[in-house]
Amino acid sequence: MVQIAKAVCCSQATVSFVLNDVPQVKISPDLRARVLSTAQSMGYGKGNPLRRVSMEMIPGVCIGVIMDQFAPMPSAFAAGERGFYGLCDGDVTILAAHTQGRPEQERNALARLIRAGAQGIVYESFATRRVSPEPFFDDLRVPVVLANCYTSDGRFPSIVPNEIGGARMATVKLLGLGHRRIATITGRPGDEAVQERFVGYRQALSEAGIDFDGLLVVAGDGTPTSGREAARRLLSLEDKPTAVFCHSAQTAAVFFDAVAEAGLRIPDDISVIGYDDDMLSAHMRPQLTALELPRWSMSAWAVDRASASSSATPGPHDIKKFEYSLIERASCQKR
Repeated sequence: MVQIAKAVCCSQATVSFVLNDVPQVKISPDLRARVLSTAQSMGYGKGNPLRRVSMEMIPGVCIGVIMDQFAPMPSAFAAGERGFYGLCDGDVTILAAHTQGRPEQERNALARLIRAGAQGIVYESFATRRVSPEPFFDDLRVPVVLANCYTSDGRFPSIVPNEIGGARMATVKLLGLGHRRIATITGRPGDEAVQERFVGYRQALSEAGIDFDGLLVVAGDGTPTSGREAARRLLSLEDKPTAVFCHSAQTAAVFFDAVAEAGLRIPDDISVIGYDDDMLSAHMRPQLTALELPRWSMSAWAVDRASASSSATPGPHDIKKFEYSLIERASCQKR
């Protein structure tokens, strides 16, 4: 600060007031701009890129995203990994923090994000679930939006995918192709999204007048090993399914291998629909028909709400549910 003050010809105290954005002290816009410009040219804050001095020179909206988990593949909402990054076109700057869901890390991340100039906070959960954000989230003076999670009291605006509707859509598609022995390979039984997808699957069967068969439901955990074991169990049934609804594209890929090992073909012998359409789906042979989560639309909604002052008003707020769409490819055919 001494060096900056000397270069700008002002006091060290003035430099401190500018860099710490002290609102009680009146400083002319010209002097403030010269202090910030000089600080930036001298590399001030390079040891900590989340300094406000670094962000004030960037136009547009700055949104802070707090995630409980990073992952190599996108989560159900995928705010940080893919969805939000698609909005970083110069108008929106995204600062992301990984906290593992630990309150102390969340508190520290919030302090850094706000100090860096975040005008809104998006709190994202990797798995769709109910959450209980710590009380310090209520004390923020910027909007807070929940992504892929929600609270029981509607404290904050929240957005989640319509899992029941998505699973029902996939099952109805297979029913429309004439399939009646429709199996499903689920994810981890305790996950809320898995439970809701199971509800949608059963709803579609019930509406079609088809009795539920527990042998056609096999639980996995999202790993290739569990997916392969689930596939083998279904293919070993005396009355095999003619169609399978997999809860992920990765599980569907493993199922493809198991079908080939059994001497069968997709879709000639078994039709397959996957979930959470990603790059893998279009590169499978045959290409996988899959449900696609509208990540870009959900991200845009969350950023818009996190940027709006109305989102900072007390709840209760409704839970916004976004619908899946079905991307039809070559892995399904009429029975």
